[in-house]
Amino acid sequence: MNISLEHKVALVTGGSKGIGLAVARAFARSGAAVAIVARGAEALRAARVSFEGEGLNVRDYVCDVANASAIEAVFGRVVADLGRVDILVNNAGTSRAMAFEAVTDDIWQADLDLKLFAAIRMSRLAWPGMKQRRWGRIINVLNTAAKAPPAASAPTSVSRAAGMALTKVLAHEGGEHNILVNPLLVGLIVSDQWVNKHAACK
Repeated sequence: MNISLEHKVALVTGGSKGIGLAVARAFARSGAAVAIVARGAEALRAARVSFEGEGLNVRDYVCDVANASAIEAVFGRVVADLGRVDILVNNAGTSRAMAFEAVTDDIWQADLDLKLFAAIRMSRLAWPGMKQRRWGRIINVLNTAAKAPPAASAPTSVSRAAGMALTKVLAHEGGEHNILVNPLLVGLIVSDQWVNKHAACK
């Protein structure tokens, strides 16, 4: 099935590698103008070059989405360059799983800033334009622990469960404005994050 996203603008956080990169490429191949956002300038540049090699419409933006002011700045740049954001994919994140007693306040805060608050802030910026145009799509990339957290899975499972609650709230509020909000609950897949994690353990 071919789905055309021509004349749509998509913003994908964590868009330089793994799931984010694959999602961004699928959108671009469907005709969307795509903004990929990530912390690593080198990985972003490599991703953009790979897109350009396919003749796809993509722009790259360096941003640490755990930082509130950085999110506001990068969103403004995307809108200035591409006109609007029709599709938002909140994908930035990393896996942190440990025993509850080992999770310090700093670790809790860092995880919530990167996974939950980044999604809240990006969605809050995109929401008014989506309502005005009466069309929007938000995908929050979570994982299966959002619904079934195992032992020693904090802080990630807690952040992801909060992300699921956020998704449901936005879905209920967005429906009447033709803004569809859905989660993508990821299981174990071979991604850059997974490969790097296990390489570090060897």
